[in-house]
Amino acid sequence: MKKTVYQKRFYRDWISPGRLYSLGITVQETDLQILTDKKIDKDFIKERIKLYRSDIENYISRDKRFLTALKPIAVELKAKPIIKAMSRAGRKAGVGPMAAVAGAIAQFLGRDLLRRGYKEVIIENGGDIFIASRKLRLVGIYTGRKKLWKELKLKIKPQDTPLGICTSSGIVGHSLSFGCADSVVILSKNVSLADAVATAVANRVQNKESLAGALDFARSITGVKGAVVLLKNSLASFGNIEFYR
Repeated sequence: MKKTVYQKRFYRDWISPGRLYSLGITVQETDLQILTDKKIDKDFIKERIKLYRSDIENYISRDKRFLTALKPIAVELKAKPIIKAMSRAGRKAGVGPMAAVAGAIAQFLGRDLLRRGYKEVIIENGGDIFIASRKLRLVGIYTGRKKLWKELKLKIKPQDTPLGICTSSGIVGHSLSFGCADSVVILSKNVSLADAVATAVANRVQNKESLAGALDFARSITGVKGAVVLLKNSLASFGNIEFYR
């Protein structure tokens, strides 16, 4: 189990934005890198992040379980959309709703930008990504093992987007994990779901023998398009996955 401490997003130094506009923005614990095809309205972005954070914080003030639960919990019928999305994702993955928080914020903000006419939108939130693109994109997988998987990337085709690409790890990052996977990557149209399932799958990876069962679990969840699990020198995957190396 990892400590909950901030870690610099050093991997952002490896991103090549090309002709896309790039914006890094931090609002309290929310730390995003945003790439778009036209100039980004920073005030709008900050306003929306604050709105979604406020929705989550206000709900937690009424129900502390939402923050601390490690298993699914029901939420109020009148709860805000982001709260319901996190709860549904947690229920499908068998984890607490906060396992979906980074993916949910990326997803809701991504949809906001698409509604404002952006055609290229990539939002990275601590290893959880919302992507909508009109061209092929390559997404790297960081495992902490610099030599072994350094060049491994996923090909993301434009026809498969908008898409969520979410990562969990038992050894890298600050998020709570009960497993020891170097990296678990989940693909889904529902970014909140991808985030929650990545956590759930990573929890199931204890050794090489557990990889098949972890993938079977991911495969059983409706809405999951693909999964990649990396553990030391082992790679297991299923679904709509195409590698570039």
